[in-house]
Amino acid sequence: MLQRIGSWAFIVGVVLAVVVAIFTQLNPWLTSVLIVLGLVIGLLNVATTETQPFLLAALALVIVSGFASSNNVITQVAGIGPVLGRIFTALLLLVVPATIVVALRSIYALARAGHS
Repeated sequence: MLQRIGSWAFIVGVVLAVVVAIFTQLNPWLTSVLIVLGLVIGLLNVATTETQPFLLAALALVIVSGFASSNNVITQVAGIGPVLGRIFTALLLLVVPATIVVALRSIYALARAGHS
């Protein structure tokens, strides 16, 4: 059941990030919703066996999205640049909290295994 909630949080988060970023600027309410959904994803959607692939994929997404949105590279694309920048920023707001949760769980598991 919890896995299903995490899966839905991921789907809703990605759709919300993309759709809302296309039509409007990010606001504090949307930012908060994306962060909370990211936390839910990190807590409920990533199993222990999926930790390493998730962290690798999230790392790639965070690096690319962070570079694209912070250096205004994407915003220079004619016509759709600002929208793409908002989408990348919204995806960062979703993925970074999930990544932090999964990374902390992984570190805790490693620390706990070291004391066994």
